Amino acid sequence: MDRIQAMRSFICIVNEGSFTQASERLDLSPQLVSKYVSQLEEHLGVRLLNRTTRRLHLTEAGEGYYPRAKQLLNELDDLENQLTDLQTETRGRLRISAPVSFAIRHLAPLVSAFQKQHPAVSIDLQLNDRKVDLVEEGFDLALRIGHLQSSSLIAKRLAPVRLALCASPEYLDTQGRPQEPADLNQHRYLRYSYMNLSREDSLYPWLQGRHEDRQGEVTSNNGDVLIEAALAGAGIALQPTFIAGQALQEGRLERVLPEYEPASMGLYAVYAHRNLLAGKIRQFIDFMEGYFGDPPYWDRF
Repeated sequence: MDRIQAMRSFICIVNEGSFTQASERLDLSPQLVSKYVSQLEEHLGVRLLNRTTRRLHLTEAGEGYYPRAKQLLNELDDLENQLTDLQTETRGRLRISAPVSFAIRHLAPLVSAFQKQHPAVSIDLQLNDRKVDLVEEGFDLALRIGHLQSSSLIAKRLAPVRLALCASPEYLDTQGRPQEPADLNQHRYLRYSYMNLSREDSLYPWLQGRHEDRQGEVTSNNGDVLIEAALAGAGIALQPTFIAGQALQEGRLERVLPEYEPASMGLYAVYAHRNLLAGKIRQFIDFMEGYFGDPPYWDRF
């Protein structure tokens, strides 16, 4: 028995909902697909499918076998793809979506270094802070920052992303240094439009939950603008350290309430499919992994 082909036949039948459709997808005869599944059931000593004239139903054993078998075949496909990639030159156009501030500050050296290793790959880097639809908009992968929600996309965590509440020393000398979150009511907040703190976060009521009641404050959808405003003494900003890190290192910004710092988020590479992943995508993801360091170089202050 060809156990791999038998597993593929079983998984395809479950995915397609019938022997006929599975046989068309696998380019095999319905009789051969049925034979493979029967051999697999005989080998395992359990029935995986209950067959009726109208529908197929997974048995209890089939319910347990299906996800594990699917995972094993995915890993086998990944292994074979990696070995194939080693034998061929990585080439083609790689279309990437990335957050504006992060890309401007940190992606140019990475892209340059990657292309030195893979000169046949051309990069189309599009900067946008909104969540693009990878499939609809034709992106190979996207870099996203945050706490990712469950989705059909595959995500690879590349680095932690810390948030720092900060202001210029001159502003704090004049307006006072907050000792606890409630003290933030007396300060101007430079608010990022897309910031979503958890309601359990200690800073939520002061920095997000009540922002509509505040007057005379600055709101922007760009973190670099807010950090420049903080450097100019306009107020207190909550921004990732990949934006604020250099100014914090140089003492031009000072951390505020560091003990109440929100939980770290993550920088992720997100892509649509695990199976038959193109070599250019796999190579770029592998190249990014570990590139920024642990901790990332922007957090070494």
